[in-house]
Amino acid sequence: MGIVAGLDSSSEYTRVVVCDTDTGAVLGQGYAPHPATGADVDPQAWLLSLGEAADGGLLEGVQAIGVSAQQNAVLVLDAGGVLVRPAMVGNDKRAQASAADLVDALGGRPAWAEAVGSVPHAGQAVAKLRWLARAEPDAARRVAEVLQPHDWLVWQLLGRPGRRTTDRGAASGTGYWSAASGHYRPDLAELALGHPVRLPDVIAPAEPAGHTPEGLLISAGTGETMAAAFGLGVSLGDAVISLGASGSVFAVHHEALADPTGTITSYADATGMHLPVVHTLNAVRVLRGAAEMLGTELEGLSELALKSTPGAHGLVLLPYLEGERTPHLPHAAGTLSGLRRESMKPEHLARAAFEGMLCGLADALDVLRGRGVSVRRVFLLGPAAELAAVQAIAPALLGAQVVVVEPADYAAIGAARQAAWALGVREGTLAPHTPPAWPAAASQVFEPGEELAVGQSVRQQFGAVRDQIHPEAFGWNPPA
Repeated sequence: MGIVAGLDSSSEYTRVVVCDTDTGAVLGQGYAPHPATGADVDPQAWLLSLGEAADGGLLEGVQAIGVSAQQNAVLVLDAGGVLVRPAMVGNDKRAQASAADLVDALGGRPAWAEAVGSVPHAGQAVAKLRWLARAEPDAARRVAEVLQPHDWLVWQLLGRPGRRTTDRGAASGTGYWSAASGHYRPDLAELALGHPVRLPDVIAPAEPAGHTPEGLLISAGTGETMAAAFGLGVSLGDAVISLGASGSVFAVHHEALADPTGTITSYADATGMHLPVVHTLNAVRVLRGAAEMLGTELEGLSELALKSTPGAHGLVLLPYLEGERTPHLPHAAGTLSGLRRESMKPEHLARAAFEGMLCGLADALDVLRGRGVSVRRVFLLGPAAELAAVQAIAPALLGAQVVVVEPADYAAIGAARQAAWALGVREGTLAPHTPPAWPAAASQVFEPGEELAVGQSVRQQFGAVRDQIHPEAFGWNPPA
């Protein structure tokens, strides 16, 4: 038996888990918050948080560490490896105009999708570099090297060696690395910043980044999305829907997908496969808005919804409260359709909110299905997945088996699993293409069963209203 650790440095906290290499059993864990900050962050706070989370001898006996970290962040260093300015983090609205500028500079959305599998948006490193070149030109001129948080943390743990590394998962989110070709487009980083920069070496999933001065193995690391997928143990035929204020839908696929509309972002995963992702701007914020209207909380909204019937007595809520990314309706608002005297009851509005949110996510899932992505089961993540109404309604609307996993630090667990993989390869007990077979996450499984036909009728009702109000919402009609 060996012992490995995974650390997840998110935008809000650091979580550390210590796991058995053979069984994946969690032997210990730690947590520390990050200080509240804005769009610019001193990354030394991440190291302090890591030290606090790993305090008390948590890492004693650990043989290898994997690092997962927040995506949509970038650190810029000068020729001496010194930070030029604080890290730029999050979906930075300052870079929205810069992202649009880059789209035009390369010739439009199809050109970017073909080049790197994604279209620039404000969160990507490439857009942040363009913003820096325009807003802080003196700082931009000093930039010689660009890293992401996971790259920087690995580099720090290794004692700041001359070689900097990243993995294909994290690299695929930058806007200047292609998951399809497996190579950088350094010309795109130069297009954004105005001059060439050094980029970290992209290493294989089971390849170690190196060893600490004390001899501890550090694995390649990856981005949070990829680490969470690896921690969950998803594989071909699996999709994951993350229920936050906004939503994301991704699935494991055997190849990168170039989408000329930019609806699909073509990520790589942490194993050698691919993670095409579709984002929505509206998920749990729809439920919270409806709960506020009805003077209740999410649990109360769920109870109300289950007093209604499928189709919400004819009410249809188009959930585009903040505009929408899928379908591309940036200036849309939500729409409540089908109001009749008999439908104007709290339980029907509550049901329409759940059905509207889930139909919107089902539309996003069908974007992937429409490109040949197989979906046999759907993992639901986030606290809202625990709501009884979500569990009752989702299988029929998504048209698949729904898996609700027990809450756990899946990104940190995925990082630990990667560390166990790299350690096993070094010791000759695992192959470079065969990750450790840790047990699947504990979960509840919900089947569409006899409700599948009813669910598809609800989707047809939703689709009819969507296409009437927004006839150009999709360039193709997703299956109802």
